This record gives sequence, C-alpha cells and structure tokens, in this order.
Amino acid sequence: MKTTMKALQIEAPGRAVWKDVSMPKPAAGEVLVKVLGVTTCPHWDMHMLGGQPMFPGMKLEYPLKPGVPGHEAMGEVVAVGRGVKTLKVGHRVVAWQDTGQPRDGFYAQYNAFPERSLLRIPTKLTPLQVASLELAMCVEVSFQQLASLGGIKGRRVGIAGLGPAGLVAVQLAKAHGAREVVGIDFVDSRRALARKLGADRTCAPNAQAWKPGRKGPRALDDAIDCTGLPPSISFLMDRTQRCVTIFGVLREDVAFSPRHLWGPGILLMGYGDHNRTAGETALKFITQGKLDLAPLVSRTLPFTRYAEGVDLLRAKKATKILFNPWRE
Repeated sequence: MKTTMKALQIEAPGRAVWKDVSMPKPAAGEVLVKVLGVTTCPHWDMHMLGGQPMFPGMKLEYPLKPGVPGHEAMGEVVAVGRGVKTLKVGHRVVAWQDTGQPRDGFYAQYNAFPERSLLRIPTKLTPLQVASLELAMCVEVSFQQLASLGGIKGRRVGIAGLGPAGLVAVQLAKAHGAREVVGIDFVDSRRALARKLGADRTCAPNAQAWKPGRKGPRALDDAIDCTGLPPSISFLMDRTQRCVTIFGVLREDVAFSPRHLWGPGILLMGYGDHNRTAGETALKFITQGKLDLAPLVSRTLPFTRYAEGVDLLRAKKATKILFNPWRE
C-alpha cells in the first residue's frame, strides 16, 4: 500500500509546489478517489495563488492545505471507509459539490472525499467531458431560481459574462427550453464559442448599440449575470422584463432605481443553495448530449506547470485548464 502521493500545495502567494505528501485514508462515510482529471475554477485559482480572498471577509492562511483549491474533479474509487453505502471500488465518480469545509483538495493524485458529495458516472465519460460538473451544478442552481417563477421554456434569455459559467449557462438555457439565448460579453472569442455552444445571438454590452428598454422586440424575458459586476447587472436590468438573477460573486452594491419599479417592476434575484438535484440534472444533460463541458477546456497540463496555467487564465488566453495529476 502506497504511503505517499503527489499533491499541489500553494505555500505562499505566487508559489505553488508539486510535492510528496502523505497518502490520505478515507474516514467513515468517505471514499478514496484516484483523481483522473481536475479542472480549474478560474477565479478560485487566480485569487488563491494571488494571495486574495475569494469572497469578502474570507481569511487566507498560507500554506494552504494540500490540493486546495481543486474541487472540480472526477476519478475512480480505490478504497471505501466505514459506513459507505453505495459506492464501491472501481466505480467512476465526479464531485458535485465543494463541501465548504477546511479539508485537502483535489489538486492531487488521490483525495478522500465524502460519499454524499460524489455522483457515480458512466465509465465512458472522460475527465474532459465531466470533471467540471461541479461548476455546472452551481450554474443549474440559478435555473432552479428561475424555475420558481415558472421557468424559462419558450422565453428569451440573456447570459452576461461568457466565461466558464456563462458558457455552461448558455447550454443549460437551451436544455431548459429557452426560445432564444443571447450571450453578452466584451471578448470576441468568447462570443464565438458561445455561438458554437448554442447561443442564438451574441453581442457586446454596448449601451449605444443596444439602447435601454424593458419592452419591445429586443428586450429579454429573463437574464442571468455571470460576472458579479454592478455595471453588467444594471445593463441587464435595463433590458429585461421579468427577472435578473445573479450568479457571479457580488462584491459591491447594485442600485435598484425607480425606473426598475414600474412597467411591471423587475425582480433582482440572488443565488440559491447548492444541492444534489442540481448536480444530477447537470449530469443528465451531459449524458443526453445537451451539455458539453469539453469545449471549456483550453489546455491540458501537468501540475508541474500549474502557475503557467493560472497565468493563461489571468491573461484570458484560456477558459479553463484541465490538470492531469499523472502526467509529468
């Protein structure tokens, strides 16, 4: 039985090391996962390596735990802890949630993880196709929010911010039956990829080219903001009839103005709770061919080139990076 493995550890801002660490052992209710592939969650990676908290009020203490911040991962169960009820050695699994607890992450060759936080997946699915399921689960929660208003079937939906989350949202909007999906982003290449993934139309958030107006043929029925930026949210609020729901991490106040109060008034909706149903829905769409996560991955790299991968994300030369912990 192996006693050591390789894991990434961010030892200080700007310094990440691929090093030998102790092999984890699954506790009660956990399974040991041999990690076959793990994708970046760009803002997490850029913030953690850059020495900045991901959320307001969050405290960072270096060195970070081994494997952190990796949480979008798939792999194979190689051992099970006491009390594990469903998963067995040999099952392929994907993480559907980040537990939110201080623990080692998936930027490693192995990780012990709670059975309840994993979904069993078909063996035919590759890391490229499914490792980012946790992101898709997160985005699906925003569609659950809109479902509470009657859903988006047959409606015109805007998606602002065509990074990884926005590109997933474009596909989920189509999967949920949107009549038309409009992708909004400043970056030409991201708009082009959104069109390939199903967006009916894309545009830059240009207030001169798209005049404000919550009625008429150009108005959106609903919208999802994937930026967390107040100017983007305001842009959507001025062009959406029913609801703007916020997915992006919000760090500043957003103004709800008198013009948003009438005609009828627009709803500005926050985020919901991560949940297994959202993960199962995302996995269903993957297996049905309605959600393709592979085009989000720009490069596959070994962890010895982690800093290079984060630099590509920071320069917007990559959408996501897939790391293979078994490649040198």
